[in-house]
Amino acid sequence: MRVIGAGFGRTGTLSLKTALERLGFGPCHHMTEVLRRPGQVRRWLAVAKGESADWDTVMDGYQSCVDWPGAAYWRELAEHYPEAKVILSVRDPQRWLESMNATILKQRERGSTLSGKLMMRFSSLLGTDYASFIAMTGLVVTGRSFGGRMDDPEHLLKTFRAHNEEVKAAIPPERLLVFEVRQGWEPLCGFLGVAVPDEPFPQVNDSAEFHAQARARVAPLLLRRS
Repeated sequence: MRVIGAGFGRTGTLSLKTALERLGFGPCHHMTEVLRRPGQVRRWLAVAKGESADWDTVMDGYQSCVDWPGAAYWRELAEHYPEAKVILSVRDPQRWLESMNATILKQRERGSTLSGKLMMRFSSLLGTDYASFIAMTGLVVTGRSFGGRMDDPEHLLKTFRAHNEEVKAAIPPERLLVFEVRQGWEPLCGFLGVAVPDEPFPQVNDSAEFHAQARARVAPLLLRRS
């Protein structure tokens, strides 16, 4: 593991994943990897339940990680991989909250609808990955990252700010980059000691794309056992 992303989701993490892979720090772990790779959901559920924290196995095959679920364990990962650099992806707190409301929180609300409950019941009966994924994200994001309170906007903002300050206080400055994706290649490449690519910095996963991709990525979990 060469780079550890400590920033919460909706801080440009998929753009950062794409950029890190372009710079030679891939494969980069991200929640999208949990959705698309068999075995990832159950592996992270075991971590979330406290049953396993074998980071070399959990992160096997990856040179970097960003986004949840890894970002919820940034401290453990930073201790386990002391040579890895840490990137704290950030954005304006109010814009982060707006993005959360338009994406992750909206998807979470859909889980409480009749169709969402039926999907959960169907997956639980068949023992497929969808139910395990919902359980894992509940433990990692709702529970570990936000203390079980994702319905209170002020609490979300307070937690977001506190998390960023905690990372900055814990990681030595020479090991840490506080980064906004709108800054582009220069600060990222300077921190990692690599050349700046002759191409635009990737900008992916806006709210509309999030919902389109979420449907395509989550649907296979209803039938997949891994």
